[in-house]
Amino acid sequence: MTLRSRLAAGLVTIAIILVCPLVFAIQSLRGLHNDAVALREGDFAASLLLGRLREGLNDLRRQELSLLFSKDVASRDAMNKQLDRVANLSDSLKHFQFASYARDIGESVRLVAQAAPAEYGAALASDTVVADSLSAHVFVPALNRADSIVRVAETELRVRTTERVQAQAARITATATGSIAALVLALVLAGIIAIWLTRSISQPIVDLKSGMHAVAEGDLSYRLGIPNDRSDEFGELARSFQAMTRQLGELDKLKAEFVSVASHELKTPINVMMGYLQLLEEGVYGPLNPKQQEVHKTLALQAHTLARLATQLLDVSRFEAGGGRLEPRVIQLDSILAELENAFHVLAVQRQIHFRVERHEGLPDNVYWDLDRVNEVLGNLLSNAFKFTPHGGSVELRLERVDHAVLMEVHDTGAGIPPEQLPHIFEKFYQADNQRSARASGAGLGLAIAKQIVEAHGGTISCESTPGVGTTFSIVLPVQVTRRTSMQRPQPAGI
Repeated sequence: MTLRSRLAAGLVTIAIILVCPLVFAIQSLRGLHNDAVALREGDFAASLLLGRLREGLNDLRRQELSLLFSKDVASRDAMNKQLDRVANLSDSLKHFQFASYARDIGESVRLVAQAAPAEYGAALASDTVVADSLSAHVFVPALNRADSIVRVAETELRVRTTERVQAQAARITATATGSIAALVLALVLAGIIAIWLTRSISQPIVDLKSGMHAVAEGDLSYRLGIPNDRSDEFGELARSFQAMTRQLGELDKLKAEFVSVASHELKTPINVMMGYLQLLEEGVYGPLNPKQQEVHKTLALQAHTLARLATQLLDVSRFEAGGGRLEPRVIQLDSILAELENAFHVLAVQRQIHFRVERHEGLPDNVYWDLDRVNEVLGNLLSNAFKFTPHGGSVELRLERVDHAVLMEVHDTGAGIPPEQLPHIFEKFYQADNQRSARASGAGLGLAIAKQIVEAHGGTISCESTPGVGTTFSIVLPVQVTRRTSMQRPQPAGI
């Protein structure tokens, strides 16, 4: 599945999941609406009908009293009309599940309707005894019976309505709870899918970012965690990344081989030149006049510079190919410091620079290092410190014990290095902008070799510098270095 289709499928799934609670809520609200309509058209309408029926019975009583006193046709017609109205209302109860009540009330109304003509005739004949008897024994009992039936029906309706309202309230509560639960569940599912979708995209991106950073730092052996057989865009990127690192590794190997061959081939003609220069100096080909001696001195100086550069290039190529040998042995730390102190004392006097070696308490008597390589590193750092420190300045070599390691700091009060250039000073052939303040220019290989030697010892090297104030190089070497016959190949920086 491609990245675009995965995103589309994930977004559609999230949309469907979020719409489901809405559909559930709409269906539940529709059911509640139907129940409310049924309640309104059923129990509420029945309640109104019973109320109108009770009022109709009361009106029928009033019409009977009016007939007894008025004894006219209008009263009779009004009572007959009211009887028809009450009869119709009682028949309507059948539509609201009150068929038995409708039958009983209708029976009472028929009794009243049958007795009404006799009562009306007695009232017209002024036979009050018969009229009052019909009223007391037929009208009033029938109407009271009908009224009592209406009240029983109202009570039953009230109980039924209460039950239905309670059921509706419970259903509303269940609907609200179900809607909230469905929403929470939908949000959780949508969140899980969103997290999965985000991680499926962001994790390969982070992996690719780490891989590119590793390649930028020179680690060409980095392997992505993205499977090569993925059919999406990340699989294509992973395959392209591996092809790129493979090609860069081959180019890096060719470059190292070229530098190694070139530097090795340069040593032969340089040695020949130095040999003939030495023969000229010894007078084998005759004495040299002063002008020739001056030219000879310049040529010898340049030949030594070329020899040193070729040696450094060969060392760098060996380190990168893993062939730089490391031969640690037990040495006395004081002997190293004494040799360095004696070696740079004369240079300090000549250049009027204050130089001292500071030893903190707790330093080990013996260390297990490669003496020549460590001397090369410290000599390079001290030479750079003297090169960039003006007259009247100071150079210090400070040592102290740090856990199971030795911290060595080379501090000077020289020109310093700009902050933006500090991350690059350990790269091959890189030279900072402070070269104009140096007494002699270099090739930019000393610090690169020093870093490789220190890391081969299992240590670290770093630099802190402030322009116009000075520079401090810090080296941390373990007291006991693991013995290795050759240095591991460090990856070149700055690719």
